[in-house]
Amino acid sequence: MAKTVLSPNSITFPQDEESRKFEKINTSVHNNSNNASFFVANEIADLIRQRQKEGKKLVLGLATGSTPTKAYDFLVKFHKEEGLSFKNVITFNLDEYFPMEADSIHSYVRFMNEHLFDHIDIKKENINIPNGRLDREDVREFCDDYEKKIQDAGGIDIQVLGIGRTGHIGFNEPGSSLTSKTRLVRLDRVTRLDAASDFFGLENVPTRAITMGVGTIMAAKKIILMAWGEGKSIIVKEAVEGPIRESVPATFLQNHPNCSFVIDEAAASELTRINTPWLVSECQWNEKLIKRATLWLSEKLSKAILKLTNEDYNEYGMGSLIAEVGSAEHINLIVFNQLQRTITGWPGGKPNADDSQRPERKDPYPKTSLIFSPHPDDDVISMGGTLLRLVDQGHKVHVAYQTSGNIAVFDDEVIRFLDFATEIQEGNKELEQKFSEVREFLKTKSPGQIDSPEIQKIKGLIRKGEALSACRYCGVKEESAHFQNLPFYETGAVKKKPHTAEDVQKTYDLLNEIKPHQIFAAGDLSDPHGTHRVCLQVIYEAIDRLVADKVDWIDDCYFWLYRGAWQEWDIADMEMAVPIGPKDMERKKNAIFKHQSQKDAAMFPGNDDREFWQRAEQRNTETARRYNQLGMAEYEAMEGFVRYKFN
Repeated sequence: MAKTVLSPNSITFPQDEESRKFEKINTSVHNNSNNASFFVANEIADLIRQRQKEGKKLVLGLATGSTPTKAYDFLVKFHKEEGLSFKNVITFNLDEYFPMEADSIHSYVRFMNEHLFDHIDIKKENINIPNGRLDREDVREFCDDYEKKIQDAGGIDIQVLGIGRTGHIGFNEPGSSLTSKTRLVRLDRVTRLDAASDFFGLENVPTRAITMGVGTIMAAKKIILMAWGEGKSIIVKEAVEGPIRESVPATFLQNHPNCSFVIDEAAASELTRINTPWLVSECQWNEKLIKRATLWLSEKLSKAILKLTNEDYNEYGMGSLIAEVGSAEHINLIVFNQLQRTITGWPGGKPNADDSQRPERKDPYPKTSLIFSPHPDDDVISMGGTLLRLVDQGHKVHVAYQTSGNIAVFDDEVIRFLDFATEIQEGNKELEQKFSEVREFLKTKSPGQIDSPEIQKIKGLIRKGEALSACRYCGVKEESAHFQNLPFYETGAVKKKPHTAEDVQKTYDLLNEIKPHQIFAAGDLSDPHGTHRVCLQVIYEAIDRLVADKVDWIDDCYFWLYRGAWQEWDIADMEMAVPIGPKDMERKKNAIFKHQSQKDAAMFPGNDDREFWQRAEQRNTETARRYNQLGMAEYEAMEGFVRYKFN
C-alpha cells in the first residue's frame, strides 16, 4: 500500500498513563484494522496453545458481522500455515436473528461456517450457535439450556465483541439490564437500519433475535471488543469515557475486571487523548497540532481565530503552547493564514498567478484531471462543485467509475426500462422473451437473492446511463467517462470478493493511459459496505507500481482525496477547500438528480435516510458555515480535500 501523510508534520499523540486518565477501559489503538485483527487473533491463538499444553479446553465466545472477519481470517491462516489446532476449542456465538433458517445467506450459522468453522479442525459438536429455527414457544427453554451449556463448559474464557452504533453488545439493545441472560429480544430500529443493506431493505430485516445477555457476557473471564472506522468513534468514546448507563449497554464493560477495547486509529479518533491531547497531558507541539488545537479552541468558544486571547489558550490546557510560541496573537495569525490558504476557487491551479501560497500549482495549464468515483454517482455527490469548476476553467476532466453499482438498483427500475425497450422495439421476439424471463425471475425472487447475470447487467447499464447523463450535464465528454467495472465488486451481493491483481492492473493501465496531472479519489473510509475502502486500496497499489516502474508523469501528479456521502473531512485536515456559489450548488444538485435510480429512496441509505443531494448540500453548507465562524469569508458552500503524497 502507498504510504501516505496528511501534512509535512505528523501528530504524535501522548501514550503514557496520564494521557489515558479519561479512559475507564483498557484501550489498545492500532494503525489499522488489519494490525488490530492480527493482535486479537494472536491473543486467542496463544491461549489455545497454552490450554493444549495443559491438556485443557478453551471456551470462546464469538461475534459475527464485518468487524471480526479479519481476526477469523488470521486464525484460519494460523491453522493452515502454522498447524494451530482447534480440537480443544468450544465455541458459543453471541446471537442469531429470529426467525432465521440456518442455510439463509443472512444466517450467522452460515456466516461462521464460511468465515471460520469450515476452514479449521474444530469438532462440530463443540460449536454452539443460537437456533433461529425454533418455534416461538420453545425459545425460552433453548435459552435456559444455552446458559447451562456455557456453565457446564466451565464458562467463557475469551468473549469477542463488536459494538453497534447504539452501544449494543451482542443484540443487547439500550435498556438491557446488567444481569440479563440469553433471551429473545426486539431489535432497535437503528440496529435494523444498519442491517438493512444486507437484507436488501429494512422491511426484510427480522425484528427479533436471540442473544446472550449482558450478564452472560460479563461472566466471561476476558473480553475483547473490536471496533473499526470513524463511524464507531463516537460510541467508542461513550463506552470508554462516558458514565455507565443502561442506554449504552457497552458502558457496563467498564466494570469488567479484564476487558480490552482493540480499535484502529479511526475508531479512536474521538477519544480525548487522540482528539484533544492538550487536555490530558503536555504535547509535542508542531504545525499540524497547533492548527488542530487552535481551530478546536475557536469553535469551542464560538470565537473567530483572530479573537482568541492568551487567557483562552491557558484555560483550555494550552499554556505550554503560549510559552513556546510567544503569544495568542502570533499563533492566531499563523493558523489564520494557514486556513485562508486552503481556500481556492481554482482547484486546477490558477494560470499566470503566484502559486506559492495556493494548494494547487499553476502549471501546466490546462491540466488533465482524473476523478475516481467508487460508485457511479460519488463524483457528483462528493465533489460535483469542484468537477464543474474544473470543466468551466478549461481542464481536461476524466471520470473513472470504478464499480458498476448494480446492486443498488431496485427491481422495479429493471421492469420500467424493459417496458420502455419493448415498446420501442415492438415485435422484437427475442427482447420480449428476455423480458418475460426477467419478469418471471423477479416475481419469484426472495429478499436478498442474488440477481441473474442478465439482471445484473441491466442494472449496471441503468447506472451507466445515469452517469453518462450527469457527465453530459457537467460538460465532461462521453469518451472521457471510463467504466472500469472492477471485478472484485461483481458478485451480485452486498458481500464482495477481495480485490485482486486484475483490479489493480485495470487501474494501472487507465492511469498510465491518461497520465493525469491531478487525481481525485474517495477517501471516505466510513463507507459502511467497504467499497470505497477497497477502491482506494486498488488505486494505492496501482500507484505503488507506477512509482516502482518510474513512469515519467507520476512525479508531477497531485493526489487529492474527497469524502463521500457519509461525512466530511475535519477542517483541521483540509488542505484545499473549494467554494461553491448558489448557482453552482444548484448545478451540483441537478447533476445528482441525473441518477434517477438513486432518487427519492436509495437501496443502501446507511444510517441517514435523507436523499444524497440533501446530505451533500447540508455537508457543503456546514463546511462553509464553519469556515465563516472561524473568521473566513462567508460562502454558500464548500467542498474539502486532503492531499495525499505517495512515495
